[in-house]
Amino acid sequence: MRPKATDLTTAQALRAKLEAAGQKLVFTNGCFDLLHAGHVRYLAEARALGDALVIGLNSDASVRSLKGEGRPLNSEADRLEVLNALEAVDGTVIFEGDRATDLIAALRPHIYAKGGDYTPESLHEGEKAALDAAGTEIQILSLVPGKSTSGTIAKMAADDASFPRIGVLGSGTGSNFVALQEAILVGSLKAEVVLVLSDVSDAKILDRARNYGIEAIHVPPGDHPNRFSAAAQKETHDRLKAARVDLVVCAGFMKVVKEPLLSGFAGKLINIHPSLLPKFKGLEAWKQALEAGVPETGCTVHHVCAGIDEGAIIAQAKVPVLADDTATTLHARIQEAEHQLLPKAVGELLKI
Repeated sequence: MRPKATDLTTAQALRAKLEAAGQKLVFTNGCFDLLHAGHVRYLAEARALGDALVIGLNSDASVRSLKGEGRPLNSEADRLEVLNALEAVDGTVIFEGDRATDLIAALRPHIYAKGGDYTPESLHEGEKAALDAAGTEIQILSLVPGKSTSGTIAKMAADDASFPRIGVLGSGTGSNFVALQEAILVGSLKAEVVLVLSDVSDAKILDRARNYGIEAIHVPPGDHPNRFSAAAQKETHDRLKAARVDLVVCAGFMKVVKEPLLSGFAGKLINIHPSLLPKFKGLEAWKQALEAGVPETGCTVHHVCAGIDEGAIIAQAKVPVLADDTATTLHARIQEAEHQLLPKAVGELLKI
């Protein structure tokens, strides 16, 4: 077997040698935790883009941060050994942290390859900036249908599954998450919340999840204050898939959900909204109800689709609007109804 690069210095020397010969270094990165045919075909295709292929491999700590405490399945040393045994691979360099930004900046590859579940726009902003600064050409390669690590793990775990697994997205205090978790603890909802994600780094929902011993992760939303970036959508999708969730519950999540979440969790992505949809869509629906002078409003659990608050209705609960109601008092009573409705709707949806 030809010598393979296993550290940054050797990989940099390989790049310099290639450039002197008018040749190109291809780079890709990933966890490669459970190697399968899709990986092998992808790496062979990446290698064919240039004259040598170097892989940035997430360290064990990095994989745990990205995928959860149950990962990696194989140690970084074992993963490096397996990757470097492949004919298509000319070197593998382990990196710390969630992103390969520093490694990209140091290696300055000529070509960067990434799988077809990404687009140039959905690449992590830091990595994309490092690639642009290095003048690296970005190539998106097709995925191999039916081949994925998360799918393989899901099949392996299917026989051991006990209760349905729930992932929760939230931006605020997490009172509806607490209602779900308390229903689980008292046995009225036979399910398990396995992951809580938030677009707000100091959101109380994250602290509440950690107090229950549930994995809680902040997903940076991107630079725009009112949007959830393509990279954030992709990271959220990947974390939920890695956690093998059966249902995703948006509980006070204040960002619009788009692809790949919509298709990746089609029929398994729900939201709770503080009005009797289709009335009063959008923000501060209780204020809209007060201003409209309606005698009653309420809350709705519904499927999430591309349209805001337009998905099919799963369940509703009515709340009367009292003569002396303020926005604060009405909102508080709607929340009380939400805390009752959401666990029941989730139970019905999971056919428990």
